[in-house]
Amino acid sequence: MRVSVTVNGQNYVREIEPRLLLVHFLRDELGLTGTHWGCDTSNCGVCVVQLDGVPVKSCTVLAVMADGHEVTTVEGLEKDGELDPVQQGFVQCHGLQCGFCTPGMLMTARWLLDRNPDPDEGEIREAISGQLCRCTGYENIVRSIRWAAEKEASV
Repeated sequence: MRVSVTVNGQNYVREIEPRLLLVHFLRDELGLTGTHWGCDTSNCGVCVVQLDGVPVKSCTVLAVMADGHEVTTVEGLEKDGELDPVQQGFVQCHGLQCGFCTPGMLMTARWLLDRNPDPDEGEIREAISGQLCRCTGYENIVRSIRWAAEKEASV
């Protein structure tokens, strides 16, 4: 099946199997390995990307469902050589340890701040509740997202 998908601002046209998952399309067809593949059951959230600006778990979305749509991956957060504030926040506040959950956390955090530029701790925790981190107690992740919100407010 032929699909045309805009990923991180660039259009891609590929012939794919109808059953191919979006996570595998991104990783195997496009070489965008920043989107991680974890549980394959939508429980862990490491595969989160944005589909038309909305976070989706790419392990449960068929690539053909993205035909004609826009996908943003973690690789698309950085602009003109500068990290997105959520990426900067994870660096500044030690929001990652092993890094496996980080791409999904970053994509969800970016979505949250685009919708709510000043979230409180509860709102942040609710937004990331679909992602599992097995390394942290989420404190530094929440701090990282707050740091990004404060940085964006000061610009």
